[in-house]
Amino acid sequence: MLFHLRTLLNNAALRNGHNFVVRNFRCGQPLQDKVQLKGRDLLTLKNFTGEEIKYMLWLSADLKFRIKQKGEYLPLLQGKSLGMIFEKRSTRTRLSTETGFALLGGHPCFLTTDDIHLGVNESLTDTARVLSSMTDAVLARVYKQSDLDLLAKEASIPIVNGLSDLYHPIQILADYLTLQEHYGSLKGLTLSWIGDGNNILHSIMMSAAKFGMHLQVATPKGYEPDPSITKMAEQYAKENGTKLSLTNDPLEAACGGNVLITDTWISMGQEEEKKKRLQAFQGYQVTMKTAKVAAPDWTFLHCLPRKPEEVDDEVFYSPRSLVFPEAENRKWTIMGLIKCKFGFGLRCGPRFSIFNKQPGNEDAAVLQTTF
Repeated sequence: MLFHLRTLLNNAALRNGHNFVVRNFRCGQPLQDKVQLKGRDLLTLKNFTGEEIKYMLWLSADLKFRIKQKGEYLPLLQGKSLGMIFEKRSTRTRLSTETGFALLGGHPCFLTTDDIHLGVNESLTDTARVLSSMTDAVLARVYKQSDLDLLAKEASIPIVNGLSDLYHPIQILADYLTLQEHYGSLKGLTLSWIGDGNNILHSIMMSAAKFGMHLQVATPKGYEPDPSITKMAEQYAKENGTKLSLTNDPLEAACGGNVLITDTWISMGQEEEKKKRLQAFQGYQVTMKTAKVAAPDWTFLHCLPRKPEEVDDEVFYSPRSLVFPEAENRKWTIMGLIKCKFGFGLRCGPRFSIFNKQPGNEDAAVLQTTF
């Protein structure tokens, strides 16, 4: 009942031109002065504080409101170019990056392994230096995190991780924006991961506790998250007073969870393991049986592409599924991320007054600490 009431209220507010995203992502000048993201690489979310990640989300929400709701044209990146290196095929990452960068007036340059000699006929060091001289930033979707790290070390421009074997940080930004839009706050939510201990899970583990979110993980034996990442996640949970649990029981991980999350069981490059993995992941499909033990206001996330064995149609296409709003938010979070990499901050001011009125001080915008 609460879920449907919230959905009705949110939809009604959006029809009337109000924007719950901006309301929930208010930002003040002190935070803008404190957060310095210009020119920094985004290789993993472990290198960013909770406040810095929140700021990226604020920028994303601001752009979504101004462009989608108000119809503003913001050519902030006119004259800028973005190199897009894709060793792996993609739908959402490519579309969101190309359309988002173009919406801001920039020029995205898409390069596959057929177009570029990434570590094959040319060293990564040489490629990094050439890219640095011809583009203003690079988003790289690669097989190995080590290649991304070397690219960032040798380049003199910002490098963004578009996906690697260890992390997928830009996906998690979209997830968090989607959850913020729906729940109004991330703090106190319990995330229930059911599936492979992969790059998506690693990025959640590197960031959830920084927002005050609890994390319950279920993976089959032999498919647990990287032990070094688990160790860091345990430390983050301890520092932030949140809970982190790991189990091999999907229902145990789903118990009381606000957000049920899964992903592909067979990532690109693991096709030869398909038969073995399908057998190992038996019982890990997210169904309404899984949802019955979750919180009353449960929702579902999947980064796509989805296979039926991972989640059944009843859950995937239900009103509780936030999968497609999450996919759209890939564009807005990519735009917010790139915007801050080029040093364009959030313009606080009168346009926020309908969400944050303060008598005698209409230009003020206050950091909402219940994020």
